[in-house]
Amino acid sequence: MKKILLVVTLFALISGSVAQCAMSMKADDSENAAFKTEFFTAFDHLEKETVALAEAAPQEKYTWRPGEGVRSVGEVFTHMAGGNYSYARMTGATIPADINPRDFDKSATDKAKTVDILKKSFAFLRQTAQNLSDADLNKKVKVYGRDTTVRDVLLISVTHQSEHLGQSIAYSRQIGVVPPWTAERQAAQSKPTEKK
Repeated sequence: MKKILLVVTLFALISGSVAQCAMSMKADDSENAAFKTEFFTAFDHLEKETVALAEAAPQEKYTWRPGEGVRSVGEVFTHMAGGNYSYARMTGATIPADINPRDFDKSATDKAKTVDILKKSFAFLRQTAQNLSDADLNKKVKVYGRDTTVRDVLLISVTHQSEHLGQSIAYSRQIGVVPPWTAERQAAQSKPTEKK
């Protein structure tokens, strides 16, 4: 009888541990799904506004910089593109052999090339993030000398792009470019309302 009781107790403990582990995995899966939704919402916004600013800046202003030793308009955009590839690599992705982010600044004076590089970098990081499984998001990686997760790398990527989007907005104002989304809102507000 004691043996049966011991077996039943062990079975209950193991079953409870398995169930608890399964519940924990489901919670992780749910949290990761919510995280991915929030990541892509932020990422879409950053991509749309960054590319809009890059396209709105005149070619002749791509070399403008606010001071000596500070990135130019074009260099900010190529830096953002390099960041997208860098963060994708930190998640475990392999950057295509024909892409070298260290060479991006060589194209920073050419608007068409810079916009193309920027668009491709956003597409690459998007595809990388879409391909990450829940298990991938939980993988441990080292970033800037500290231990973290792949999920955190994605968070850092949108934080980095947000910082430089703000910088690009300030640059745009300095070179006389109203951010396109602001120009659209102002145009909509200035239209007279129709009386019925």
